[in-house]
Amino acid sequence: MNYIKLLFHQEFCDYFRISPYLEYVLHRRASIKDIIEALGIPHTEIGMLKVDGLQAGFEHIPSPGEKIEVLPVKAPVDVTRPTRLRPKAFPEPRFIVDVNAGKLAVLLRMLGRDTLWSNSYRDSDVADLATGEQRIVLSRDRGLLKRKEIVHGRLIRAGDPDDQLHEVIELYGLNRSCRFSRCLRCNQVLNPVPKAKILHRLEPKTKKYFDHFEICPGCERIYWKGSHWEKMCRRIRNVT
Repeated sequence: MNYIKLLFHQEFCDYFRISPYLEYVLHRRASIKDIIEALGIPHTEIGMLKVDGLQAGFEHIPSPGEKIEVLPVKAPVDVTRPTRLRPKAFPEPRFIVDVNAGKLAVLLRMLGRDTLWSNSYRDSDVADLATGEQRIVLSRDRGLLKRKEIVHGRLIRAGDPDDQLHEVIELYGLNRSCRFSRCLRCNQVLNPVPKAKILHRLEPKTKKYFDHFEICPGCERIYWKGSHWEKMCRRIRNVT
């Protein structure tokens, strides 16, 4: 009997169109991570592995006859706590968004979340930044999320940016209140700036009705709580 029994949680069956029960023939020596990813499921989607009832890591090399249960990541995910599959805790939930979900990055910045994004990022750039800065990778690219150096990540299901935000909020238990503490364009933390210092850059009505401003130290974009701010807050509140 040169095969193992793989039992997949219903969530995997629904989204990845995989059978809940598979007999997988062991053609070669491979880790359970490599075997599952060969079936189309990135390791970032897996929350727990059980081999004959006992928890195991991604490095486990299956032996013939083993029964392996594959369980999904459960919300809310706390990246600051180590687990069997991810023994190195992150200091906080920080994100990096792949090029295929750029609008999601802006929405996360509206929540005050440290979120990197650039349309020039290659997969290797995303993986390197995720590793070096301990960031959660958000992507619609299965291949990217299969990179072994990526620890935490989510294969984004939704296509609409607001639905994507809801997905991430629910999975990572994020506070959905507007903070606008970061630049929506370049992610840097905003600094208060005296009105007099930027007066020459303001439109007449803005000069008249607003007194409190913040500025991005990187791109020097100016922010204030005008109608645009209220509109964005309303958008965040309506994300369900």
